[in-house]
Amino acid sequence: MKHYIGATSPMRAQFEPKAGYQAEHFSWAFEAGVGTITLNRPERKNPLTFDSYGELRDLFRALNYATDVKAIVVTGAGGNFCSGGDVHEIIGPLTRMTMPELLEFTRMTGDLVKAIRHCPQPIVGAIDGVCAGAGAMIALACDLRYGSPATKTAFLFTRVGLAGADMGACALLPRVIGQGRASELLFTGRAMTAQEGQAWGFFNALHDSDALLAAATAVARDLAEGPSFAHGMTKTMLSQEWSMTIDQAIEAEAQAQAICMQTEDFKRAYEAFSAKRKPAFQGD
Repeated sequence: MKHYIGATSPMRAQFEPKAGYQAEHFSWAFEAGVGTITLNRPERKNPLTFDSYGELRDLFRALNYATDVKAIVVTGAGGNFCSGGDVHEIIGPLTRMTMPELLEFTRMTGDLVKAIRHCPQPIVGAIDGVCAGAGAMIALACDLRYGSPATKTAFLFTRVGLAGADMGACALLPRVIGQGRASELLFTGRAMTAQEGQAWGFFNALHDSDALLAAATAVARDLAEGPSFAHGMTKTMLSQEWSMTIDQAIEAEAQAQAICMQTEDFKRAYEAFSAKRKPAFQGD
């Protein structure tokens, strides 16, 4: 969670917006408080490379300080989300690496998921078509996920001779769809259909492919207009309470809510309610 840093604050230079960010290995757009990341190698179904892994990790880390960015959409170009690590640019080179090099790679991919989960903004996935391997993990790391009837999500690590335990899959997936369903997908590597994904809670909703990005962006814009400090607190507590007892969670939420009650947004909400108008949240 974070407060908006106003233009007159002496700290403003340390919390610059990402409106002008120029991405090198994917597309970035910023409008009305929403940043949109588009994986854009459509001719190959948007696979990841060593460079795109690193740039995505660094961008999500930097978004911790971009107080103008209130919500984020992650999507793919050309009717697909992401086919995972590029077979020729990643998988091939990995077979020739030493153990220390391999560990640096697997830690880097895990750092991307950590950066997404630690990013205080709500992250909305617009997931169409192929969503496989590391792409499935990026989707899983999002806070909200929207798919299309054509979406097929596969944690296919065992298909290439690897464990289903990759980038936090064994921790995150059971929490979203349940232990038994996650075990099946991680052992077999089979694709989860869009209908299964919606029924199991992986997708919040399904939309036709041509309406998917607009629907996900509309959700992100609604979130961006909300109390961003409180949204960040919600995301923090959703993550931290996994390892808490019920009593610990109740106490942690008491403290978190008391902090939120000190914000100007809380006062704005009360004043707007009293005046019978919609509150204009500012994130402070």
